Amino acid sequence: MTAAVMASDGSYDPVISKLITSLKESEGLSDEQDLGFLQNLLQSKELNALVNVHSKVAKINKDDRIAPLLSSSMQVLLETLELLAPRCHISPLCREIFHLLQTPHLQSLLFAHDAIAQKDFYPHLPEIPVEVDEDEETIKIVQLVKSNEPLCAGAQSAEPIVGATIKTDEETGKIIIARIMHGGAADRSGLIHVGDEVIEVNNINVEGKTPGDVLQILQNSEGTITFKLVPSDGKLDQRESKVRVKAYFDYEPENDPYIPCKEAGLGFVRGDILHIVSQDNKDDSYWWQARKEGEKTTRAGLIPSRALQERRILHERTAKEPNGEAKKGSCASICATPPGSPNPNNPCRGPKTKKIMYDTAENDDFDRELIATYEEVAKLYPRPGVFRPIVLIGAPGIGRNELKRRLVARDPEKYKSPVPYTTRSMRPGEVAGREYLFVTREKMEADIAAGKFIEYGEYKGHLYGTSGESVKSIVNAGCVCVLSPHYQALKTLRTAQLKPYIVHIRPPATFESLKQTRTKARAKSTFDETNSRGFTDDEFQEMIKSDERINFLYGHFCDDEILNGDLTEAFEKLVELAAKSESEPLWAPTSWVQ
Repeated sequence: MTAAVMASDGSYDPVISKLITSLKESEGLSDEQDLGFLQNLLQSKELNALVNVHSKVAKINKDDRIAPLLSSSMQVLLETLELLAPRCHISPLCREIFHLLQTPHLQSLLFAHDAIAQKDFYPHLPEIPVEVDEDEETIKIVQLVKSNEPLCAGAQSAEPIVGATIKTDEETGKIIIARIMHGGAADRSGLIHVGDEVIEVNNINVEGKTPGDVLQILQNSEGTITFKLVPSDGKLDQRESKVRVKAYFDYEPENDPYIPCKEAGLGFVRGDILHIVSQDNKDDSYWWQARKEGEKTTRAGLIPSRALQERRILHERTAKEPNGEAKKGSCASICATPPGSPNPNNPCRGPKTKKIMYDTAENDDFDRELIATYEEVAKLYPRPGVFRPIVLIGAPGIGRNELKRRLVARDPEKYKSPVPYTTRSMRPGEVAGREYLFVTREKMEADIAAGKFIEYGEYKGHLYGTSGESVKSIVNAGCVCVLSPHYQALKTLRTAQLKPYIVHIRPPATFESLKQTRTKARAKSTFDETNSRGFTDDEFQEMIKSDERINFLYGHFCDDEILNGDLTEAFEKLVELAAKSESEPLWAPTSWVQ
């Protein structure tokens, strides 16, 4: 007979083992039958299991509270939705889970769980005031390890050091912390704040020194850096915002003469999604801190704010005449403040919504557009049975109508294109409602005046157009509406009600490659009503020029683009993008998601 009982984890239970030992020592003093009964009882599996349960419950009760496994269940839910979305059309189980995870009750439950796990319900107590003599200042000493992060002063830059910028206070002449870069060493320490006054750096007094002098001290430092600081009166909120924007221009900080710190800049290209982590610096409203979406662990970088970029664009466009020569008396010649550091009181500062005429020298009919800088975006999740219209824009003759025709022919029950209206007479072989909807000029002009058409135009004395109601009826019927309108129709199509997925159909990059691909395919000119001849060189040149204008004016509104060199490859790409728009969560204007 064993002398102890084995616990579930393979160890002996010390209490029962002690009891059995005591019984053995008492064998001469007690009845042998009773001893055998007790020994069998103490060595039974049932009693051993009960003791194990009791021990674990007792251990749990000793803890003050049970800690949550995680405090970011809502983030896990959102990541799960992104993983499930592409599979919803394949697996019914994925589709059911996808819709279940979007229910308000479940999301509210997880939101409440995270709030409790993060202890957000606790009151936020003010900091304990430090009692000091009236004639003394509170001093804090902060030590940081020198790292590959920038510390910059004004327009001067230094070796990468601690992830902050410094400047001279205009009123006191003292060196103060001007900006803390999110994710940098100074930010991670939690000990340095915007507005802190720098007294000493590595035991060197900085009184009377310039920011450049301080940078030189830091550059010559090795290992750790010790700051002696006077805390600012109030700490600015350094919590990251949740704002995401889509960039509508390219930015290279190394080529920006006005950025406070080139090493701290964040470069990006048009179409990038940026996470704006800070945009409320009261002392510097012209620079935001941002990361590229998905780069959660990297230090934030500086990018021009919307106000600054709008001012720059206005400055560049109004400073030149169409012939490229500087305009006399323009803002470029009479404004003392450079565009990189604008003065809010400057009378030359243009309104944010000022509209500019493009290519005025060519006297074309391109529309005036708002200045394109950033647009706030959020993830737009697909909805069952409600499909986003697919809008193909591009230069005349580029092949967007043929791509539309092939997509509709591929699945006529799913993909549909609205029938256009016209005021011309019906031709032999045509059927009303198939090729066109034939109406009188008076009727169509009245509907145009009432805003019922998303696009319209006149050709050889006859009006043509597409009504907005015809687009909505296709969407409401659970079909995918496919459009190939004039690019100016984006003004009326790009709305929160329709939520179009816009694809720019583009020609090959050069005249030679465009001509070669069309000649090889024996393409017929769409500029000729009879389609009896190929494209001319002038038509190829006009196609390229028109594409460049469209890209300049409206390219930033496009969700994707297709290079139509080979029609078969271009169509395969269109089918791929159509499936993407139906099944994947994609970035869209915030107003479309709310």
